[in-house]
Amino acid sequence: MIRVALIVLASAALYAQLPMEPVHNSGQSITAAYEGWFGNPDGTFSILFGYYNRNLRQDLDIPVGPNNRIEPGGPDQGQPTHFLPGRQWGVFTVTVPKDFGSKKVTWSITANGSTTQIPAGLDPLWELAPFLDATGNTPPWVGFSQTGPFAKGPRIVVATMSTPVATPMPLTTWVADDAVRPPGAPQNRLPPVTVTWSKYRGPGRVDFLTARAGAAKADFTAPSGAVFAGKADTTATFSEPGEYILRVVGNDWSGEGGGGFQCCWTNAQIKVTVK
Repeated sequence: MIRVALIVLASAALYAQLPMEPVHNSGQSITAAYEGWFGNPDGTFSILFGYYNRNLRQDLDIPVGPNNRIEPGGPDQGQPTHFLPGRQWGVFTVTVPKDFGSKKVTWSITANGSTTQIPAGLDPLWELAPFLDATGNTPPWVGFSQTGPFAKGPRIVVATMSTPVATPMPLTTWVADDAVRPPGAPQNRLPPVTVTWSKYRGPGRVDFLTARAGAAKADFTAPSGAVFAGKADTTATFSEPGEYILRVVGNDWSGEGGGGFQCCWTNAQIKVTVK
């Protein structure tokens, strides 16, 4: 009960740091979102970030540097350089050492001439439980092979691929889930896992045949504890050569951002060399 109360307080504080403004198709700012933090088995801590792009129709590419930096220790700490419209939950983590204490890391973003800065630290009120919520729900497993490795939760698994420019590259996402239906989840929402692809970094446009789809049931040896196992297929086509990172997120029945409670979804990435 204490953890649930803390998460509710954190969610309230989150929306307090993302003030409401009139929505516009373009020309507005992007605000980093400090989602909270959680401990790692090795004693370090992971600080979880998302963001809010206040533009309804404007994707923005902001390279790592003066206009997209995390300090100290940056400017590059794994943040996206491609920003989708709207609220994007729990996109990446920054790992800080065991002795981080009361120090802060700050993500600064300049978009459309407007700069925003969000400091983040280890305040106890912002501690998260991203791997298990109060109902017993856990994040889905996500991998790029039916034999794994599989990611589970905000910490990613990364694969590498290469493809020629302007040629559709097949992508298959293998998923599994405990199929726990949180209270309030739509009874007719099937299947248990939805897969969403997006560009995370890269010099050109990426077109997905299907950017968002429910995973179809598949027969493979899923991780222990899974009730549902499935896969989703799509292709990605790149407009320019270069180095890209694609993000795929697996959402279970709790929905995007876990309905605001920071559990239960999973991030994974593919690094793609486009020739």
